[in-house]
Amino acid sequence: MTDSSLSPPRIAYQGERGANSHIVCDQHYPDAEPIACASFEDVFAVVGAGEADLAIIPIDNSVAGRVADIHHFLPGSGLHIIAEHFLRIRFYLLGVPGSTMNTIKTVHSHVHALGQCRKIIREHGWTPVIAGDTAGAAREIAEAADITQASISPPLASDIYGLQVLARDVEDEEHNTTRFLVLSRDFVQTSAGDGPVVTSFLFNVRNLPAALYKALGGFATNGVNMTKLESYMVNGKFTATQFLAEVDGHPDDLGLSRALEELAFFTTDVKVLGVYPADPFRSRAGA
Repeated sequence: MTDSSLSPPRIAYQGERGANSHIVCDQHYPDAEPIACASFEDVFAVVGAGEADLAIIPIDNSVAGRVADIHHFLPGSGLHIIAEHFLRIRFYLLGVPGSTMNTIKTVHSHVHALGQCRKIIREHGWTPVIAGDTAGAAREIAEAADITQASISPPLASDIYGLQVLARDVEDEEHNTTRFLVLSRDFVQTSAGDGPVVTSFLFNVRNLPAALYKALGGFATNGVNMTKLESYMVNGKFTATQFLAEVDGHPDDLGLSRALEELAFFTTDVKVLGVYPADPFRSRAGA
């Protein structure tokens, strides 16, 4: 197990060097040691086993919506949310030296990135090819050394893999932004009164009329703003539903404290995943 008091923290992320998660790590934890993992499952396993101190995972995108698979791993991971970061997603069209917009026939990237860059792909009649992740696509293009292939990748990947930039900012929407969570084995709760706070939690409700209405009523009556509410089936069953929720405020705040008490009365298995500072992006963008 690493000792973060003696050495820089090790932060695991999904993807290869140059991925958007890698960019978040560089921006917010420049002294950390990034650890690339092949899958989200590997990220959770590495941190859970103590081979890394923290994890950075994407959870929502302003264009594509929630990131698939995260809700499967988060509840049972034993990890806790200690921070959030928002990243404006920028994609470059990258090719090997000698390639041009006219030589390109296929464009490679993660399925979400391809979906976020449909306009340029359709405009040029290129064939999209799904890759494991955006940075891995850049590596594969560099290895193929084929002027008919290009990748849609983050800007950092062009420097890492020695590719030339054929076009910048090829994403369809200027507001394309991804929210990332930082996870730790330790439950590190931010203090109340030090600025805006987000509280994330899970709860289950029985499949009964008005069960959710009763469960959430306390947040409305106590003036608590709920910013996220997503439902998932539990163990593939249609008779029980699990919810992931996020609210503004700290559990020590009187209003949220009362709301959580009412929630516990009408639900089962309430679990606080994290109490952490709200990223300043929220106030700037009205997130």
